[in-house]
Amino acid sequence: MYLADRSAPRGTATAEDRVRGTVRAVSPTVLALGTVSLITDVSTEMVTAVLPLYLVLGLGLSPLGFGVLDGVQNGVSALVQLTGGHLADRVRDHKLVAAVGYGLSALCKPLLLVHHLGALGTALALDRTGKGLRTAPRDALISLSAPPERQGRAFGVHRAMDTTGALLGPVLAFVILGVAAGGYDAVFAVSGCVAALGVLVLLLFVPGGKRRPASGAAAGAEEAPRVDLRAAFGLLRTRRLRVLFGCAVLLGLTTVSDAFLYLLVQRRTGVAEQLFPLLPLGTASVFLLLALPLGRLADRVGRRAVFLAGHAGLLLAYALLLWAPATPALPYLVLVLHGAFYAATDGVLPAAVGAVVPARLRASGIALVGTGQALARFCCSLAFGAAWAAWGDGPALAAAAAGLACCATAAGVALRPPAPPSPSPSLPSSPSSSSSSSPGEK
Repeated sequence: MYLADRSAPRGTATAEDRVRGTVRAVSPTVLALGTVSLITDVSTEMVTAVLPLYLVLGLGLSPLGFGVLDGVQNGVSALVQLTGGHLADRVRDHKLVAAVGYGLSALCKPLLLVHHLGALGTALALDRTGKGLRTAPRDALISLSAPPERQGRAFGVHRAMDTTGALLGPVLAFVILGVAAGGYDAVFAVSGCVAALGVLVLLLFVPGGKRRPASGAAAGAEEAPRVDLRAAFGLLRTRRLRVLFGCAVLLGLTTVSDAFLYLLVQRRTGVAEQLFPLLPLGTASVFLLLALPLGRLADRVGRRAVFLAGHAGLLLAYALLLWAPATPALPYLVLVLHGAFYAATDGVLPAAVGAVVPARLRASGIALVGTGQALARFCCSLAFGAAWAAWGDGPALAAAAAGLACCATAAGVALRPPAPPSPSPSLPSSPSSSSSSSPGEK
């Protein structure tokens, strides 16, 4: 069923259930991990908000050098995801590996105070390594803490909390730059303290140890044989995961990076340069508002429909940038569609992976798909940059839009649930058997 898994029938809800249902339906583990991600994203985005200015204006790094550095960081993070996922399944303690990742990102923050490109590059590489280590174990903890019919809601709550931190981080950085002595050093110091707080919350409030999977997970996971690399990569022999992996890679190859999209918005609509840093906040705000509703919708109507609708929204954003007139409303429309794209895909994909991967290999499966998608998007960034330089921004975006339309169509066909087997014509069915089987096949 791939991304089309639906939830179990819902019972009758009272008014009080509808008001407080989200909190009661999400496990404390998900809420604790959401709090950790919120705090950590405040720390990370504080640095991200000021890093380009600090590197280019403060340390004299060229824009090309910064682009290469940023690309290497993202590539390292994507590759380390495989290590983090495999280690978490191998030692059967997802919290331990996630804590190492969060701790590594916190410990490297003091290196940002050393005003040298070598120390700074080391700090950024360690931070991305920590992110890569923690991503798959954290998502596996979320998946194992939620029943199958509420996976989308659980990831939606987590992504909403995570995005709240992404919104607060840049705001806090600019406040510190305006009121505190020390400039960038003050931002880096506060960022390190906030990151340490996130690690403390993880250690104190996220359940650890070798936990038994939540209801609906594979039974007997703790008695399963020890996980090795062959078992982890052997997941790709499973047709359902292989299809998810292939679709994630295919769509990632035609997903233009956020930085390029914001540059296109600025060039096509004439957004003032001083307002350019606010464009990511627009995407994050929409992501925050829609992550939970679209996660719940995916549980109700099917993950395939929501996942593909998110990519259709991204395709519409490309079309608006290509052909819509440069009206004042255009930037807002594009950012709304961009944020909706992330809300419909970022949590839905790992929820779908969790539905087809056994509990003992949950982190490995999520890491495989996440790494494939991240590397595909990295390749798309390189290709789009080269196409922009050779043809211009318009033809490059038109090529990306055409590719996305073709890939989304192919993914829609590949993710289609298999048709139920037709009854054998040689075996007559009685009226009673026919009527009793029809609800299950509907």
